[in-house]
Amino acid sequence: MSAANPVRGEVCLVLGGVALRLRPSFSALIAAEGEVGSLFRLLERAGSGDVKLAEMGALFWHCLFERPCDRNAFEERVLAAGPVAMLKPYRALLAAIFGG
Repeated sequence: MSAANPVRGEVCLVLGGVALRLRPSFSALIAAEGEVGSLFRLLERAGSGDVKLAEMGALFWHCLFERPCDRNAFEERVLAAGPVAMLKPYRALLAAIFGG
């Protein structure tokens, strides 16, 4: 897999030693909003430390450029990596989305 391209707003997510590329395309963000609600509220909650694992996983899933497995297996990998380890790529993805 090729490296994430920050010019495109891509973020690297490493799960189980495998680098995955997150690309927040318009269609990915629309799908994420359809599942978790307003991305602006998601950002507000993240800024205040109110991060929900389900929302994090959903945003990652919808922004995956290439899906290496089904969603259940992906979510298990996110959980196995640990919620604290996922905060850095989650914040980077939010920054890419809202930073333009």
